[in-house]
Amino acid sequence: MHSTSHFARRLIGIAALACSTLAFAQDYPTRTITLVLPAPPGGATDVLARVMADELGKRLGQTVIVDNKPGASGLLGASAVARAAPDGYTLFFSHATPIYYAPYMFSKVPYDVRRDFAFITEICSASLVFAVGKDVPVQNMKELVSWATANKGKVNYGSFGVGSSSHLLMAHLSESRHLDMAHAAYKGEAPMIQDILGGQIPMGIGTLGTMAPHIASGRLKALAIVGDKRLPELPNVPTMVEAGFPDDEFKPLGGVMLTAPAKTPAPILARLEKEARAVVQTAAMKARFQAFGLVGMGNSSAEFRKNFEASGPVIQKLVQVSGAKVD
Repeated sequence: MHSTSHFARRLIGIAALACSTLAFAQDYPTRTITLVLPAPPGGATDVLARVMADELGKRLGQTVIVDNKPGASGLLGASAVARAAPDGYTLFFSHATPIYYAPYMFSKVPYDVRRDFAFITEICSASLVFAVGKDVPVQNMKELVSWATANKGKVNYGSFGVGSSSHLLMAHLSESRHLDMAHAAYKGEAPMIQDILGGQIPMGIGTLGTMAPHIASGRLKALAIVGDKRLPELPNVPTMVEAGFPDDEFKPLGGVMLTAPAKTPAPILARLEKEARAVVQTAAMKARFQAFGLVGMGNSSAEFRKNFEASGPVIQKLVQVSGAKVD
């Protein structure tokens, strides 16, 4: 009798908790929502975050603000969200490093992506451009490999930082094609491109938004797109696959994404997923994608997680080859 009574009380308690959670989710949101952004103001990700905040706020009927928390390659902002209350009022609008790359790049990560985050949607991916200076005597990727092979040990490449996508991809090209190219790391994309333009280094991988003016002027030659398809702005430039480089490493791995603290109630996550995916399709967001050379995504949470899991072995290999692991 006692055990039956105890069991009944437990059922009543569980039912009451479920009802209160459902009521909480139905009322959501009732106050300001914060998008934590692990980047400083002014960059492309910051611009996208502010469009998301504005459009998401309209759809949810509440103010959404952006809280810039740069530092430690995005780990600072990610840690803050991982520790936040799982109530839908603190979200993580981030570039790929703290979610996709951190588990493989850093030996000490103060959170576990799988345990501490709920996936909502991927906002967009970046199609990168493989470019060389105008005086480099090549017109396509195969000619580049032949030229670098003939000058083995004498060719270098630039990146916009150790562990950046430009570094990992160029290191893979060098290692997989036995080119023995040296790495010149810069503090950002702009100084790297300036040195390609000036002839100090012959090549690098960068974003369309930064490289496009120099490609249009003829000071840079675009050889290939690191992405799933050609860019409308560069219709004659093939993808890496089309250029004869079908490696998984030369496909988009991460981009800009939206996550929440783990254990956020499922109804709230579903609402956020629905509204955030709709924002990706707005004219305001599409205009920013085009301006920055980005490809809109807005996939489901299940597709997001599938992409994350599939990318793991590839990113792990890229980090190992590049030597970019940070203690």
